Amino acid sequence: MAEKKKPKKRNVLGRGLEALLNDSAKMHSESLGTRHLLTGSIGEIPVADIEANPYQPRSNFEEKSLKELAASIKVHGIIQPVTVRKLSPGKYQLITGDRRLQASRLADKKVIPAYIRTANDQQMLEMALIENIHRENLNAIEIALAYQRLITDCNLKHEELGDRVGKNRATINNYLRLLKLPPDIQVAVRDSKITMGHARALINIENIELQLTLFHKILKDDLSVRKAEELVRNFGNTFKSDPSARQQKKSQEAMSHEMANLQKQLSSHFGSKVVVKNYKSNTGEIRIPFVSVDDLNRILEILEVD
Repeated sequence: MAEKKKPKKRNVLGRGLEALLNDSAKMHSESLGTRHLLTGSIGEIPVADIEANPYQPRSNFEEKSLKELAASIKVHGIIQPVTVRKLSPGKYQLITGDRRLQASRLADKKVIPAYIRTANDQQMLEMALIENIHRENLNAIEIALAYQRLITDCNLKHEELGDRVGKNRATINNYLRLLKLPPDIQVAVRDSKITMGHARALINIENIELQLTLFHKILKDDLSVRKAEELVRNFGNTFKSDPSARQQKKSQEAMSHEMANLQKQLSSHFGSKVVVKNYKSNTGEIRIPFVSVDDLNRILEILEVD
């Protein structure tokens, strides 16, 4: 009688922990499906089941950069999972990782690794803004606007904001002060025509028209930050000895305390240098500048204008 062969044992020794975990995850996924992934877990989610983050502060991404990331994903896959919140079974909303999600779509990926967590609307905005701040290619104005939104929309104090983004209060204040500059200067910083150092020198000039005059001289003469600082200092000395300049300053200081306070409150509310002008006969105007289409949309959202 032939000896009955024993069934071969599956050799799992030496395959590595990663292989065992992958088998376990695969069986769990097959038995439960992505519709039953739990909050706090990491799993592969169909790209089609993830909707965009409505609070994403940056909607436009460089096409070349996205294509390069898509090419990398085709070869190496997604190294860092995106973060989503669960809306309903089989339906998720992106929290962070918008570039990775868009690039995955370009790479024709059907599923993407995702970390599922709980987040309310304010936490969604806060996490999206903070991730955006830590992007390497953000300019100083974009960072300043993100800081301002964290303060106004997420009700964070400067100390709390510093803890969130790992910056001290002085650094945060230096960025926020950029939003007090005229739109032309903010756009120049955004477009890398001048640096944050140039802008910080111009902040010390109180009069907007004079700020713009010095700004155009910096551009025309291609001044370094050090030369720009010298220009501002020299102008300050001239300003002190110029009677007409002193008179102009006095007229500016004549603005009522209430009007100045209103201007300050509006600037803080909109995260931009709002200008309030008071004319004779109780007339005047309010100007709310913007530096980009995204910035305009942000202001319209605050105004609740569709």
